[in-house]
Amino acid sequence: MSDELAHDLSPVIKVYKDGRVERLLGMSTVPASIDPQTGVQSKDLVISNEPLISARLFIPKSTTAESTQKLPLLVYFHGGGFCMESAFSPTYHNYLNGLVSEANVVAVSVDYRRAPEHPLPAAYEDSWAALKWVGSHVGGTGPEEWLNWYADLNRVIFSGDSAGANIAHNMGLRIGPRNWRVFKLAGLFCGSDDPIFNPVKDPKLGELGCGKVLVCVAEKDRLKDRGWYYSESLKKSGWNGVVEVWETKEEQHVFHLYNPNCENAVALRNKIVSFMN
Repeated sequence: MSDELAHDLSPVIKVYKDGRVERLLGMSTVPASIDPQTGVQSKDLVISNEPLISARLFIPKSTTAESTQKLPLLVYFHGGGFCMESAFSPTYHNYLNGLVSEANVVAVSVDYRRAPEHPLPAAYEDSWAALKWVGSHVGGTGPEEWLNWYADLNRVIFSGDSAGANIAHNMGLRIGPRNWRVFKLAGLFCGSDDPIFNPVKDPKLGELGCGKVLVCVAEKDRLKDRGWYYSESLKKSGWNGVVEVWETKEEQHVFHLYNPNCENAVALRNKIVSFMN
């Protein structure tokens, strides 16, 4: 085992010349559970073994075995620069417990393979495979009973933060307005698009497969202007939907994940809940 570094991206990640990867952030996980504060129940499952793609599912307290009214489905893609965090981290577990409870939705939090062990486009391909798996539950005959019983696949929302927002956007483009016949995409909300990629240069931008988009940015986030640029470009692309930008003053990138109970985070969560409903 060599300690010679190929890339030192501290305090985030170190990559050694022998191929070993040392993640310095975003490695902790928490088990699925019944959240004592919200009553939201979660469980983990494997979507694919080759490649290994997992997810954490969430259902609100309102769901019971006797439930007849199905709820909107949120598909969430976590952030972390494509190389950190997971669907099982305390950050995302706690965030989705709160969001699922307040919005009264079912959620699938996708755990895609991370770089650099699995270079892009692995994250996109895994996320697409997860969406096709979700789509297999149309008609209530899919492999996961929670989705069969509780999820309304006519009301599906994509969301993500940071790198996950970029994934959410790209999944919306893959669905497109004409080529997706499995479920109806109700909307998409995201943080600023990732700086490595530029969705506005995509000639298919106007084919985004949803009717409305909410872009959430923070005033002190260096990606804020890209979020605004994305929204303006979407309006000019020929896309027939409605895009809205929510800017939070005096805050940094993904502040709502790390200080979820502050006044601005609560206001942002309320906006997102309103958007989904």
